[in-house]
Amino acid sequence: MADAQRFPYVEIDPSLGAASALPYVPITLELNGNVANVSALVDSGAALSVLPYDVGSQLGAVWEQQTIPVRLSGNLAKSDARAILVTATLGRFSPVRLAFAWTRNNHVPVILGQVNFFMEFDVCFFRSQSAFEIKPKA
Repeated sequence: MADAQRFPYVEIDPSLGAASALPYVPITLELNGNVANVSALVDSGAALSVLPYDVGSQLGAVWEQQTIPVRLSGNLAKSDARAILVTATLGRFSPVRLAFAWTRNNHVPVILGQVNFFMEFDVCFFRSQSAFEIKPKA
């Protein structure tokens, strides 16, 4: 991909080595001057981007002020979630506004899903090379 930035897969469990490698990317999130540098799972199978409660709190978000409920599914179906917009900077790319389902659950990574990460970025996975590339939408 032209103008793409390449990232390595990250091994999650050293005992499993490459079998545990997943596409995590460092990303900076910002809300009202508060910043969080996190590692986020790039998940093309996730309908929504998800933000754990502690990361939203670190950004200064107040649960009671987020008034748009979001319904999560799968493993997070029983977790309350609210919509939140943050500014995100990934690699050398310009900042973008990303919508997240901010959940009260802290047992989930930051997830970059279809809405709206994959609407802002094109992603190519090269699993056999343990790498993936990201570039802003054209």
